[in-house]
Amino acid sequence: MIARRILICGLVVIGQIAAQGAGAVWAQGPSVWQWPISAPEEQGLEPKVLAEVVDLIRKGEILPRLHYLVIVRHGRLVLEENFHGWGPGKLHTLQSVSKSFTSALVGIAIARGEFKGVDEKVLDFFPDMKGIANMDERKASMRLQDILTMRTGTDYHEDGPDSPHYELNRLTAGWDKFYLDRPMIAAPGTSFRYDSGGVILISAMLKRRTGMHALEYAKRYLFKSLGIEQLFWFGNAEGHTHTGGGLNLAARDAAKLGQLYLNKGRWGDVQVLPEKWVEESLKMHVDLTVAGQPPSGYGYLWWVWAPDYRGKTGEYIFAARGRGGQYVIVVPEYDMVVAMCGDAKTGAESGQPISVFYDRILPAVRR
Repeated sequence: MIARRILICGLVVIGQIAAQGAGAVWAQGPSVWQWPISAPEEQGLEPKVLAEVVDLIRKGEILPRLHYLVIVRHGRLVLEENFHGWGPGKLHTLQSVSKSFTSALVGIAIARGEFKGVDEKVLDFFPDMKGIANMDERKASMRLQDILTMRTGTDYHEDGPDSPHYELNRLTAGWDKFYLDRPMIAAPGTSFRYDSGGVILISAMLKRRTGMHALEYAKRYLFKSLGIEQLFWFGNAEGHTHTGGGLNLAARDAAKLGQLYLNKGRWGDVQVLPEKWVEESLKMHVDLTVAGQPPSGYGYLWWVWAPDYRGKTGEYIFAARGRGGQYVIVVPEYDMVVAMCGDAKTGAESGQPISVFYDRILPAVRR
């Protein structure tokens, strides 16, 4: 029954989005590439286990605000379910999953020689910006790698409507100057503090070096390769793309990022990302493990999760994660990608998909 539903979903024409605010909807007709479709059992997954997960979601017993669940194994779409009226192919906010797409753009820019590398100083991208406030040695030493690992040392946080992040989001222009003007509270590279502002700055860095903001750059060098032709990516009045959380995609297209990283940067016959960049991005650059808890950490705008201890090798699992319960999860040991999109209203609700993933989806793997 699951496989039949998937097949029907695979043939549905992608819907349209009514975009509001700045940004761009990129829609050039049906995608030239679609996921190969397979029944779960053909890819070593237990269909009864997955059917139970879907049934519990539909009953509201787990993940009551989930909109999409997509599972890909061995490069085949084995499950695509939508809930609460969200039809297949409809664009959905990805929130901070956008950051992991942005990380891919940085890898491309380095490979193309437009960025010099992760050790390049952030202020070197803005040599003509005058009057940057709160200048000191710490700000001058901030590197691109510090942005990628959330260790900029900048006084930027997202705690409440009066926070710098909410203030930035209310601005129609000047995001780059706003961020660069923030005071420093630590030496870069020394402490982890979740920092969307630095990631948003990457769009301006791309513009400085390539003449393109992140949206245009992504369409040319990432989305085209992945066959992603329907999207919305919010931007401000200057065209500055909100690379920290403004991307909207269909869940099946969001899963393509996970498959790209699972394939070590390769998509078909094209090496979209350098294999070395994928390895570095998924490395635990920041160890966030809490005593008595499974290991966890952060790479280059990717979360590093504990392995499935029922597995054979104990390989880490990697995740792009966004507010409201948005996830793209990469499981190298099982050659699997799981994408979930929803509308969770609390932090606890946003974290529930992690438990469902470990406790209900991974047990479906039988070989």
